[in-house]
Amino acid sequence: MATTEKLQKAYSLFDAANEKDPNKEEFQGKSYAKEVLYAIRMTNKLSSFAPDASEALKLTVRCQHICRWEIARDSYEMNRAGYLKWRQDLKKHHALKASAILKEINYEEEIIDQVAFLLEKKQLKKNKDTQILEDVICLVFLEFYFAPFAKKYPEEKLIDILQKTWRKMSENGQKAALKLPLSETSLALVTKALA
Repeated sequence: MATTEKLQKAYSLFDAANEKDPNKEEFQGKSYAKEVLYAIRMTNKLSSFAPDASEALKLTVRCQHICRWEIARDSYEMNRAGYLKWRQDLKKHHALKASAILKEINYEEEIIDQVAFLLEKKQLKKNKDTQILEDVICLVFLEFYFAPFAKKYPEEKLIDILQKTWRKMSENGQKAALKLPLSETSLALVTKALA
């Protein structure tokens, strides 16, 4: 199977797993399983942000939230420690799900290991692909999810979140973020967070 053919096969299997997401999201008049839409947005963002990304990174970006709904946030304590534990468990969950699919289509062990490594977001700021993954996550969050998210929280919490998001990004990521088509409210909050 040619690389691109294998990659497309992996994408379709990742998307099929995410189609089971009971959460739906409307976008441009169409209804999507929430995690399928997120995966498509991640892939699209990666191809504009880092068009020459490695195959492992392309795979990771597509399955970064694979079957996320299977581990509910409210099954953990609703505090910072509970949140961090949930995030750690999710990373392992995504890595196991993705690895099983990649094995099924005979991906090389090396690529499967790289995808698992990236899904666990190891060596942020040190590993090039981990950093690009983080940049893409932040860009997708800012462009598509920040405005609805911002309606739920007070301004000081939002500014703190934006500052933390900014610190996680590379200089290239930050430059790309400033070019995003943000709403007036979101842009005002970003400006305030960076002041």
